[in-house]
Amino acid sequence: MRYTLRQLEIFLAIARDESVSGAARQLHLSQSAVSSSLAELERQFEVQLFDRVGKRLRLSERGRALRSQAEALLDQAMELERGLEGQEEPGDLRLGATLTIGEYLAAPLIARYLARRPGARVTLDIANTEEIGRRVANFELDVGMIEGELAMRELEVTPFREDELVVFCAPGHPFAKKRALSDDDLLGATWVLREPGSGTRQAFDRAMAGLLPGLQVALTLQQTEALKAAVVAGLGVGCISRLALVEDVRRGRLRLCRVPQRAFGRSFSLAIHRHKHRSPALERWIKLCRGSVRGCLAGDETK
Repeated sequence: MRYTLRQLEIFLAIARDESVSGAARQLHLSQSAVSSSLAELERQFEVQLFDRVGKRLRLSERGRALRSQAEALLDQAMELERGLEGQEEPGDLRLGATLTIGEYLAAPLIARYLARRPGARVTLDIANTEEIGRRVANFELDVGMIEGELAMRELEVTPFREDELVVFCAPGHPFAKKRALSDDDLLGATWVLREPGSGTRQAFDRAMAGLLPGLQVALTLQQTEALKAAVVAGLGVGCISRLALVEDVRRGRLRLCRVPQRAFGRSFSLAIHRHKHRSPALERWIKLCRGSVRGCLAGDETK
């Protein structure tokens, strides 16, 4: 074999950070050691794995083609090493989630997972759908739990749970007294919405097909709690996941509005790189997510 696993580890670290210095920090090596390892790997096979773009190193066409194989091979090698040493698979996971899932669904699932694997290290990064997809594609995350749609050929995206958006308002808003809202009501409302690029905004825009050009959007926010506070303050009507409104509705802080002519259903999905090695830990997490309780009450998730 003309390459070493250490060379692959260095190649992948550079690919993730797009710099030699960043890879050196990740691996606790000197920059010269990282540069020498990459140069030797490229020399051995007479291949250029990176193109220099300004101060960054971007994967070349050949480098991109080889990266997913290298990622899977290194994961399998580490798994084999643990088996040879008689170590139990640790169950570590790097999770990503969009805002609604991260705030209202992920914690109970992680608690269940850690109850079965108490020694595992689990990290959770929260961002919008586009960012989570980018990080899964870059192998920075093992799996992403997303609300929106992703058109990235590197990723396998499969639904694992149903969800529903709901329109809501403050108790003093005129809509609170209506049995149902018409399309004219929706066009006449002032809206407070999630930002473009979020899964919630994608689902809202899809549900409002035909009305979008006429909607009056006063404010867009990246945080669900800030959006709810804006609606409570009378800045407009909102639309987010039913999961995020359970407590607010129960306490009478917000009111749900019926919009029967519009379809607000959607799915939460798992996004995994097509060439990601499916470790036992990753398979357990996938099974746990797919077995999660269907419905809209966040409290049910702990049962």
